[in-house]
Amino acid sequence: MVSVASAMQGGSSGIGYGLKYQARCIADVIADTDHTSFITGTLSLKDENEVHLIRISSSGSELICEGLFSHPNEIWDLASCPFDQRIFSTVFSTGENFGAAIWQIPELYGELNSPQLERVTSLDEHASKINCVLWWPSGRHDKLISIDEENILLWSLDCSRKIAQVQSKESAGLLHYLSGGTWDPHDSNAIAATSESSVQFWDLRTMKKSDSIACSAYVRNVDYNPKKEHLLVTAEDETGISIWDLRKPKVPIQQLPGHTHWTCAVRCNPEFEGLILSAGTDSAVNLWLASMTDGELKSERTIDSPRCPVDPLLHSYSDYEDSVYGLAWSSREPWIFASLSYDGRVVVESVKPFLSR
Repeated sequence: MVSVASAMQGGSSGIGYGLKYQARCIADVIADTDHTSFITGTLSLKDENEVHLIRISSSGSELICEGLFSHPNEIWDLASCPFDQRIFSTVFSTGENFGAAIWQIPELYGELNSPQLERVTSLDEHASKINCVLWWPSGRHDKLISIDEENILLWSLDCSRKIAQVQSKESAGLLHYLSGGTWDPHDSNAIAATSESSVQFWDLRTMKKSDSIACSAYVRNVDYNPKKEHLLVTAEDETGISIWDLRKPKVPIQQLPGHTHWTCAVRCNPEFEGLILSAGTDSAVNLWLASMTDGELKSERTIDSPRCPVDPLLHSYSDYEDSVYGLAWSSREPWIFASLSYDGRVVVESVKPFLSR
């Protein structure tokens, strides 16, 4: 284990960590209950790509590289297994086509000079360009979702036997191009899939679309509010961030201005209701306090703010020199988040100054 980063200079409160190559994916290692840790992967066309396992030191002042592993291709999507901290998925490009695989970090990685990731299994049933892999929202389960441009596939995964089998598959239909999605943390039979300027809702029991919402611009990212049912947040090109109550899906209940350019990613905090992060191609990460009901912000909110109407933008982090695509809250310490800019720079920040105690 080698410490490679410490508190950033220039008045920033964040901790920085540099990857060797360009990158766009970072994820919280949910199953690591002993450390606040993240996993991230690079996106280099010509070089051998890398997966970095990083954690915050016990002092909270530096990021420590727990493991550095070679990955054969450009990583376009990365997600950590919610029940085993050594397992994760990637979607990758070979330069000619896209694929997806489940990987396992070797058990003795702390003692090896050049550890190799173990490929548990590949998700090889996709004919169209695969965009993302979704793990069951929490806890131990054998189900996975993969989404390509035209189809949604439900898999049964057996890591011990190193096999993944398609349980069901359904097409999005003509003229619909899927780009991503998220699993509903309140209903394990439901997912939301982004499709151009709309979000489609799918029932995994029937593999049929149950509903959809029409957004006003191309949807780049979507996230459920983990603290409140029926609430969904979308990141859209021109309009920024929209918050939806799915019981009344015709119009959003609140809109936030987002970023000065495209809003690439949006993440609801796992613990503090109304706290939202967004990242954009304007080289910024924004922290928002959103209303989770129609009308004014509720008085029992967990964030300090005056009684009068307030700007929903709590803070803008601008410690970046490139577009920010990767964004992840820590589930272990929900006041901490990690962000990743395209030039391979990881920044970890604490939002504790904005939380009431």
